Amino acid sequence: MFRKFTREDIHSRSKVKSSIQRTLKAKLVSQYPKLEEVIDELIPKKSHIELIKCEDKIQLYTVDGEVLFFQQFDELIPTLRLVHKFPEAYPTVQVDRGAIKFVLSGANIMCPGLTSAGAKLPDAPGYEKDTIVVINAENKEHALAIGKLMMSTEEIKSHNKGHGVEMIHHLGDPLWTFTTD
Repeated sequence: MFRKFTREDIHSRSKVKSSIQRTLKAKLVSQYPKLEEVIDELIPKKSHIELIKCEDKIQLYTVDGEVLFFQQFDELIPTLRLVHKFPEAYPTVQVDRGAIKFVLSGANIMCPGLTSAGAKLPDAPGYEKDTIVVINAENKEHALAIGKLMMSTEEIKSHNKGHGVEMIHHLGDPLWTFTTD
């Protein structure tokens, strides 16, 4: 999604009103319930929140100059910067060591990279199709990427063929290196 993102993709910037901030907090907590304990730390009351509207109906939200989440259509998606601050708050899958270089180049994740030794999928019932997931790697401390499941985790385990996760954002992509200056 952010493979070719540049400053030219930005259409407008605007400050977010406090009423919208409350709505954003509520929406984040409803999508990621584990963020409820830290939502006031994540978005402090007196923080400066800016909405940056971009190409393809993508909206970036910055908190005190740092992009922490973005929205495409109706779903709020955390950036890796936010995931690294609060790693336990999101649905997570793990790829094996062999998939790391492909994930870091922005490739979609194949099912065998999620089911082989070293990879981890949640136990049943797992996650449904279209769930936003954080992608960790075998023997690595921090998340590598964020993606969307192209099939449920149970289907990934049973089929073990084809694309399992569509890549949205990964370490080193233009969103990761984006600054609001």
